[in-house]
Amino acid sequence: MRWIYLAATAAIGLACAFTQPHNAPQPEFSPVLVPKKPTQGELVKRGEYLVTIMGCADCHAPKKMTARGPAPDPDRFLSGYNSAQPLGSYDKNLVKSGQWVLFNGQNTAFIGPWGVSFAANLTPDATGIGNWSEEQFNKAMRQGKSKGLDSGRPLLPPMPWPNYAGMTDADMKAVFAYLKSLKPVSNAVPAPIPPAP
Repeated sequence: MRWIYLAATAAIGLACAFTQPHNAPQPEFSPVLVPKKPTQGELVKRGEYLVTIMGCADCHAPKKMTARGPAPDPDRFLSGYNSAQPLGSYDKNLVKSGQWVLFNGQNTAFIGPWGVSFAANLTPDATGIGNWSEEQFNKAMRQGKSKGLDSGRPLLPPMPWPNYAGMTDADMKAVFAYLKSLKPVSNAVPAPIPPAP
């Protein structure tokens, strides 16, 4: 008797489930969570955080002496090697030996077996990355191509672009958005100098 009761209850339940009028309220389902696209402000803030922890200002910002030692110059922030400042002399034989790498006092020029390289201007000025597309920035950071161009020379030491090649697309976009939000600084950084013969 019990089996008959259970079978009848199941049959009635199925009949009711399939015979509801079309205008009957439908059960509510939880919405699928879609990641929210960050606002431009959120993107810039994330980019600032990344640029800070990646140490970009260590090489790309001229320094001012403070009570705590050299610190990035806020007036020339991320503008690269100051092209108005002479490079200064250095012992070419010491560098030629391959045993030493020299950094200038601003930490924006670097001398080694590859020659002399200069930290690039990362501000949105035309002398920096002002005319760059996001694709160029990605190519520079992921493939080590100067100016993000297929025909560009390789980025020279000490630029650690291989460390950033695996950065997520979202983080790369945030870094680019932050750099594009900076104050433009006109500063045409010199081309690298090949090693002395």
